[in-house]
Amino acid sequence: MKMKYKLLPVICLILLACQSNEKATDNKALSTVKEEVVAETEEVADQDETAEKMVSPENVSLNGTIIVSPQNHASVTIMMGGTLRSISFLPGEYVNKGSVIAKLENPEFINLQQNYLESAAQLEFLETEYNRQKTLSEQEAASKKRFQESKADYLSMKSKKAAAAAQLRILGISPENIEKSGIIQSLLITAPISGYITGTKANLGKYINSGEAICEIVNKSQTMLCLTAYEKDLEYLSAGSPVTFRANSLGNIMFDATVISIGQEIDPVSRSLNVYAKVNNSNTGFRPGMYVTAQIKKK
Repeated sequence: MKMKYKLLPVICLILLACQSNEKATDNKALSTVKEEVVAETEEVADQDETAEKMVSPENVSLNGTIIVSPQNHASVTIMMGGTLRSISFLPGEYVNKGSVIAKLENPEFINLQQNYLESAAQLEFLETEYNRQKTLSEQEAASKKRFQESKADYLSMKSKKAAAAAQLRILGISPENIEKSGIIQSLLITAPISGYITGTKANLGKYINSGEAICEIVNKSQTMLCLTAYEKDLEYLSAGSPVTFRANSLGNIMFDATVISIGQEIDPVSRSLNVYAKVNNSNTGFRPGMYVTAQIKKK
């Protein structure tokens, strides 16, 4: 019996220690839960704050897409049909203005150069003959008829050479270089602007018709917004109005833009029109066609 009484205080102390440890563990777990709840609350608060900025009675809400101006979107077309013999680009690749992106072959291209060179050679002879006849005519040593014929031949060939030169320039070929270096076998197709290759419609050996696009080039250095506004909001919109927007694929990051023009024709069905804004702080993540949500502060 004495042994039992001696063990009783020890057992009580052990029980008290276990209760203390359990309480400490519970307090620690409770503290962790509180921290998680606070973090979630702050995150929700941030989202609510962003939503409040995007939706306000003082703002006009608009949806739309990211675009580039017509000056920054080029279709690479050719003025003469032909077969593609080489391609120097990949879809999505960045190219610089003036860089060769493809080579085209067509016998007519060679004939055009030949016509120019022949015209240039004949013009040189006819010009010499014209000047000789002019001198003789002034000295009355030759007939007026012969002089007039010589003049007509010279002016006709001069016009023919000018026409052939103009055709070469349209194709991006320097007539002067043809005279120096001779006939070029392939027509070089160059990038009209700097930007990213999109809309590729070419492959080796394909025949490309005159006016057909080989690819598109998009320059994203100056992006714009094409927003849809409704007739009821027209009174609140004007050129110069500040725009706040976010691209849906880039999260809650906010960007700024400025209204530069407002469409003049209202769609008869939706009663809407387009509003165009210039992006003030462009982002490398922007891509034409991205969906955006925007706000314009009421004027």
